[in-house]
Amino acid sequence: MVRKIVLGLLTLAGQTLSAQEIVFNQKAALEQVYKKPVEADGLLSMNDLNVEFGYVLYQSEITTQSDSEELELENVRDYAAVYVDGILQGRVTDNHKKITIKTNPGKYLLQIYVENIGRITYGPEITDNAKGLFGGITLDGNDLKQWKMIPLNVKKYPIKDLVFEDRKDTESPGFYKGEFELNTSRSNYLDITGWGMGEVWVNQKYVGSYWEEEKQRSILIPSADLVQGKNEIVVFELKNNQQKTMKLSQTPVFK
Repeated sequence: MVRKIVLGLLTLAGQTLSAQEIVFNQKAALEQVYKKPVEADGLLSMNDLNVEFGYVLYQSEITTQSDSEELELENVRDYAAVYVDGILQGRVTDNHKKITIKTNPGKYLLQIYVENIGRITYGPEITDNAKGLFGGITLDGNDLKQWKMIPLNVKKYPIKDLVFEDRKDTESPGFYKGEFELNTSRSNYLDITGWGMGEVWVNQKYVGSYWEEEKQRSILIPSADLVQGKNEIVVFELKNNQQKTMKLSQTPVFK
């Protein structure tokens, strides 16, 4: 299949204009960056899993009795995307620890992808520095047990080694790839409006992270990381909002 280069150069009346849209039409499965899983009856924090920073997948089988049940977590540090059988249910944070699970009655795989945004390094809360999920977790008031916890090697995995395929309409987290062309390698801002939380690489170089709750909705791509001609961009997205495009901008983008 011929890959579409979506961000290219347009010439109109002798003036060179930069088309803005980048389409992410390929995806790499997240299973490629799974590390060794840990199984336990209850939740283990990232500290207990020896994960200092980054992402952990918590998963367990659940049984629902109705088409709408409340999932409640005791501790979420710091942000998590909740999926049931690969379908996004929403997000939870330490200030928003309840979410409604909508399914038909039956058995499902609950997957909670958690990101540690950072650790406290000063002040009275420095001793309360646990990350990930820990404490109790209930569905419709019933304790959930038998967890498998999988650290995700997102930031240290070699981007060049990821295997991409043509993107299908699935909601699960993963890595997304697109291409664009430039006639100059000057710095640009990547507009990530509509996306949830993740990381970005340009030409296999890490350029930054994003989070939908931040006011700034763009990432600076330094000129040193761009080339004249074809450029490649890879995005890891945790909360898959079914977005398929991003844009380049010459100025920062805010909410």
